[in-house]
Amino acid sequence: MRSARNHIHFRWVYILPGLLVAPIVAYLVLLSACSVTTKRSDPSMPAHHTDNGFRNLYIEPLQAGFFTFLRMRYFGDEQWADYAASADRVEKVKADLDRINAPGEQPQVTWIGHATVLVQYQGINVLTDPIFSERASPFAFMGPKRSAPPGLSIEQLPPIDLVLISHNHYDHLDAYTVKSLGDRTTWVVPLGYKQWFADLGVSRVVEFDWWERRDIAGAAITATPSQHWSGRGLNDRYKALWASWAVQIGGFKFWFAGDTGYNAKIFAEIGARSGPFDLALIPIGGYEPRWFMKDMHVNPEEAVAIHKDIRSIYSLGIHWGTFPLTAEPIDEPPQRLREAAKSLQGSEFVTYPLGGTETIPILREAQLGAKIMSPSPLPAH
Repeated sequence: MRSARNHIHFRWVYILPGLLVAPIVAYLVLLSACSVTTKRSDPSMPAHHTDNGFRNLYIEPLQAGFFTFLRMRYFGDEQWADYAASADRVEKVKADLDRINAPGEQPQVTWIGHATVLVQYQGINVLTDPIFSERASPFAFMGPKRSAPPGLSIEQLPPIDLVLISHNHYDHLDAYTVKSLGDRTTWVVPLGYKQWFADLGVSRVVEFDWWERRDIAGAAITATPSQHWSGRGLNDRYKALWASWAVQIGGFKFWFAGDTGYNAKIFAEIGARSGPFDLALIPIGGYEPRWFMKDMHVNPEEAVAIHKDIRSIYSLGIHWGTFPLTAEPIDEPPQRLREAAKSLQGSEFVTYPLGGTETIPILREAQLGAKIMSPSPLPAH
């Protein structure tokens, strides 16, 4: 009897910490906990700056606490999808390495998984929010696990000229990937990231505030706003900035949303100042339960609204089918997108198989008569 009791005690010693750590990991990935202040002692600072970080312009700071998240995730009415059991619902293809290593004259795009996309044009290779780790987590042994390997391994990447980082959540900024690519590329990041990269031994980092524009490695890059937040720990929410990105290479212009909630003011301004775009990379997953995610994660219908607001000719749905972060079924985002995209005229919004590569025609000027220009001056808020 003592042996049986000891065995049970031994098992719980190891099981209980896991039960406690799992929700904490999930919370860190999705929210990060700390009190948030929007105090601005200097009225001359940019409208999205605060005394100790940054803020969204049109919504109040996210204040959901750990126990709110815990109730939602484990005791709420929503049934969370089993990504591991339904991973086969996400179409996968073998990466075309010949095509990736010798792209043609047209812009070329490969969906590697989640928000990781390879954009190639005129010999310039751009990677977005790369994560090649098995888990989107601060821990290698626990946290949201991939439902499938990346469509392209980190070893199969061509030489990368630029990496765009939208924000520092674990499913968008991956320490393993940063250390692996290191200073062989240039990291394009919002404000507040240089020290984090320096701690990993990486120094080729260029920080941007919203609406700053620079020419780097043959590309004209502008940091554009998004509606999201930042944080990787228990006391750093809103301390670093988040952003979307407008990139122009020659006559080709694309936009990377990163991760965002919907706000018509933000995206109409991006469309007016930096659009139209030949290509947009827009999130379509990570939206349920809606009452909890709405301000910070668009659903497929809102993604189509962004496509229209920014004046995109061709958009690719990203941020779905990879990590079990939210409640919707793994294959629901592209299904809802197909329905929502039926309203489009003169443009497209599609998804790719994992590992799929497609060429993107440059139609912006032909279809819209657009001029290629720098952003207009930032209006007062």
